[in-house]
Amino acid sequence: MNQIDLKGRVAVVTGGAQGIGYAICERLLRSGAGVVLWDVDAVHLAEACTTLARLGTVRGEAVELTDDAAVAAATAKAVAVEGRIDILVNNAGITGGNASTWELDPSVWRRVIEVNLIAPYLTSRHVVQAMLARGYGRIVNIASVAGKEGNPNASHYSASKAGLIALTKSLAKEVATKGILVNAITPAVAKTAMFEQMTQAHIAYMLGKIPMGRLLEVQEIAAMVAWLASEDCSFSTGAVFDITGGRATY
Repeated sequence: MNQIDLKGRVAVVTGGAQGIGYAICERLLRSGAGVVLWDVDAVHLAEACTTLARLGTVRGEAVELTDDAAVAAATAKAVAVEGRIDILVNNAGITGGNASTWELDPSVWRRVIEVNLIAPYLTSRHVVQAMLARGYGRIVNIASVAGKEGNPNASHYSASKAGLIALTKSLAKEVATKGILVNAITPAVAKTAMFEQMTQAHIAYMLGKIPMGRLLEVQEIAAMVAWLASEDCSFSTGAVFDITGGRATY
């Protein structure tokens, strides 16, 4: 594992209790950062903090990320307890299952948009203000190749990730001269707990589009996030970094 220097930095990772988020927390801790996990699942959150504590300073906070007041309170607490927030990784997300657009229930569509797009807006809205006060920050948004290409039978998920890419670009331009860099990554499918929300046909469709012929490893996502969260990333902002094994065509 190549060493990224994040010593002295404090990172907030949403959805950090499982899957991709957990792998990101693990990599940031191994790089020297202190990590605050925000997750709605209190049980998995407690378990994750216990296992991650062997690697460094970890604190968990149960947060409903679609609730503006809850995000504001969690941000204020992080600043008060940790003294700063240097890194924000907007990772929390849901797929909402698979169905044709006209068969998806509007409540499911709205919930996917709320978790995958509104929540990153809310976390960015509050955390950016803490970063502006210090003149430094790194924000990494976990989007998806679905946001570039639009997966069939996943219009809600694809739309939410396309929106997250656009949010990344807009916010990056707003803070480009403030010492804050904002980037997104667009992974192909990785085997995580989110698989349980997908049909086998949809999984096969996504795997079949990857030229490298395998699923993405969560540690590979974490490695890319670690670099984007570091000072070594100094002139890339508003960018979308592909990690799809050759699937993406732009």
